[in-house]
Order: sequence, then C-alpha cells, then structure tokens
Amino acid sequence: MSNPVVSVLMPAFNVEKYIAQAICSILQQSFLDFELIILNDGSTDGTSRIIDQFQDHRIQRIDLAENRGLVNARNQLVTAARGRYIAFLDADDVAMPHRLSTQVAFLDRDTVDICGSAYYSLYEASGKMKASKQRYSDADIRALISVSSPLCNPAVMGKALVFKKFPYSLGKDYAEDYSLWAELASAGYRFANLREKLITYRIHEKQTSQVQNTETNLIFSKSRERYLLSLGISEKLNPRPMGFFDRVNIAVPFLMQLNQKISGVSIAANYEIYARFQYRGNGILTPFTRLERLILSVLASLKGRL
Repeated sequence: MSNPVVSVLMPAFNVEKYIAQAICSILQQSFLDFELIILNDGSTDGTSRIIDQFQDHRIQRIDLAENRGLVNARNQLVTAARGRYIAFLDADDVAMPHRLSTQVAFLDRDTVDICGSAYYSLYEASGKMKASKQRYSDADIRALISVSSPLCNPAVMGKALVFKKFPYSLGKDYAEDYSLWAELASAGYRFANLREKLITYRIHEKQTSQVQNTETNLIFSKSRERYLLSLGISEKLNPRPMGFFDRVNIAVPFLMQLNQKISGVSIAANYEIYARFQYRGNGILTPFTRLERLILSVLASLKGRL
C-alpha cells in the first residue's frame, strides 16, 4: 500500500457535539489521496462512539486511555503521519471541500514550506460568521510573528519533513502553535497564507484556544524573545504599549530593525505591528496616533525595500 499525499491530523477530546461534522468535511474532499488520523485523547463523552460510526479505509485511529494534552496529541499524530504533506484540522472545525486540493497544488510549486489560509470564524454563542483578516506573504508572516500568531493552526498544511524535524514543544499547550511558527521562522522556513477561505474555525467557550492565563502569556513572551534575538533584535525593544516619547526611542528603532532583517514587509503589516506599541482608547488623540502609525509604517516599508 503506497503512502498518501496528505495526512490530515485531528486531535479529539470531548468533542461529541462537533466531531462528526469535522470528519465529514474531510471525507467529502475533492482531493482523494489522503489519510485521516484521529487521536481520541482520553475522551469521556460520546466522542469515541461517534468516531466508530465512520467506516472508511482512509481513517486511522489512535486511542489514549487518559487525556495527555494537546501538544502530546499533535506530536503523536505527526509521528504516525505517512503523507508527504501534513494538514491539521481540529475536531470542532470544518474544512471546505476544496481545501486539500488547493493547498496541495500550492505546496507542489515548492515556493513555501508551510501554507495557511484565510478562514471564517463561527461564533457559536451568536451564530455569526466573520471573515479573517490575514497577511499573506512570507515577509508579512515573519514580521507579524514578532507580535502575534499570523497562521491559523487548523488551516495549516505543510511539508511533513518539517513537522517531523520540529515537534511541538511539550509544556506549551495553548501557545504551541505560536511557539512552533517562531521556531520555524528562525530556522529559515518559508510561509504563506492563501487568500481563499479554506476552513470554518469554530469559537466556543470550551475551546482550548479560549483558555488564557499567566502561564500562556509567559510562554508567548519567551518564544517571542527568542525569535527576536534570532533576528538580532534586543529584547529591550519588545513590543508593548508605551507613551509617545518611549515610542520614539523603542518602537521606531524596533520597526526599522525588523524591516532591515525582513525585507518586503507591507505597510499594512507594519501598521499592525506598530499598533502594539500604542495604547488603545486615545479619545480625541486617536487621529494623531493613527497618523503616526501610518507614517512610521510607510517609512519602515520603504527602508526595508531599499
């Protein structure tokens, strides 16, 4: 039996309400050469029973007797994957029917190593759908890693060799994706986000990414510091809200250095990054802070291109 082109990896823990729709969205893909590996991470609800209902030779299953956490689940799934590419989809999200075919075609061009996409956010409490606001180029993604996670993990497909070489770091649940993107960017791997919306990302109160705590923020900060140091940018310039005169001494040098290290960053990405140095709710001063942000973003982008 030959290996599939794509291994779709789905960790699952107490997701009886959602997992059937997630599985169906993969089995109904227009691209057929894939395996779907589901790791049931010690679920105590009806998740296991629902997985049992699907009889498809492309489904591989891993069952754990007790919950061992998301990072462990992702790493076990990556180890089990046989495909040339690895695609992630969480058990509470939904893939568009052309998701795999679109990302495989893009990755086959070998211009990037990791490919995300735009997506819809579904807010379960209200039922509202919202389109994501992404940045798409490798330069913008690398620059934005300095302040946020610019890739939506369940929308990512990438070369399996990359994920097998760089496993998710244990102990970094809830910040595991950001830490990995920062590590891969430091190692020189290439990124892209596709403009097509390829998944629906469900937002609900039990979702692990909604869990925010001091430990998660500390992990994020440490990963960001390491990333900036890999670019040769001092941790003293770390993005954080500050007053105007501090921005002159910290934010401006940061943005200029970042654009020297990463050429081709767009004005829009620089605008988003510089905003992290400004306070929100500036009242009547808001037009002036926005103008400051725009001017510095233009100057930084021009400096990067020169």
